[in-house]
Amino acid sequence: MKHTAITFQSAKEKGEKLTMLTAYDYTTARLVDESGIDGILVGDSLGMVMMGYDSTLPVTMEDMIHHAKCVTRGAKNALVVVDLPFMAYTNVEQAVHNAGRLVKEGGAQAVKLEGGVAFHDQIKAIVTASIPVMAHLGLTPQSVNKFGGFKVQGKNVKTAQQILDDARAIEDAGAFAVVLEGVPTLLAKRITEELTIPTIGIGAGDVTDGQILVYQDLLNMYGEMKPKFVRHYAEIGTQMREAFGHYIEDVKSGAFPDNTKEGFAMDESIIDELQ
Repeated sequence: MKHTAITFQSAKEKGEKLTMLTAYDYTTARLVDESGIDGILVGDSLGMVMMGYDSTLPVTMEDMIHHAKCVTRGAKNALVVVDLPFMAYTNVEQAVHNAGRLVKEGGAQAVKLEGGVAFHDQIKAIVTASIPVMAHLGLTPQSVNKFGGFKVQGKNVKTAQQILDDARAIEDAGAFAVVLEGVPTLLAKRITEELTIPTIGIGAGDVTDGQILVYQDLLNMYGEMKPKFVRHYAEIGTQMREAFGHYIEDVKSGAFPDNTKEGFAMDESIIDELQ
């Protein structure tokens, strides 16, 4: 089944949990898609896990379009959502133009942007242009400098009320779903119960309508840092290092390649006839 913004809404109404993971390239997208995932996010997190930056802020529209193209070639059934990067939606005209580029050039089926009340008009305009929008509230990585780091948001009345107000605003603007990142479980529960659109949690407890993780975190491939909300489902990073090490050892020892198993034969007489 091909997943869309409409099937996401249907899942919410039926009480069926939604599943999302990130992907940034064709091979990974194909594997994730074949697993039966509901949605794939081409996140600006690629700036950190694929490009080596210490935040998402340097990521450009060209970066997002390039990786979106790769993912949409590999994903056949999952809904592919692509992030609008930092400073790509500061006003309505810019927001619609760049969202359109992600769809026309990158093949995105929906776009995601960070922010609530302050970006109501941008969300509404993009939706009016027939592009589904997923919003992103709470610990929004593009606001890392404003927050003073990657910290849980909404732990006091003022900030919790702001996130709740933002959630109401993005639904009013026409967003089809919202990511709630790094917020207390009780706040995520209140928002999920109040909104009619799906909530997708990452570090928001088990009360949201769905969950999303960065696949490198899920597979323990990215550095030594393990956020509290991450569960490692496999130790692929360790397995990759071990496999790379075995390859190096076999090449240096002469064990790889094996001419019988991994080489190509020819008639020796041909060699004898060479000038």
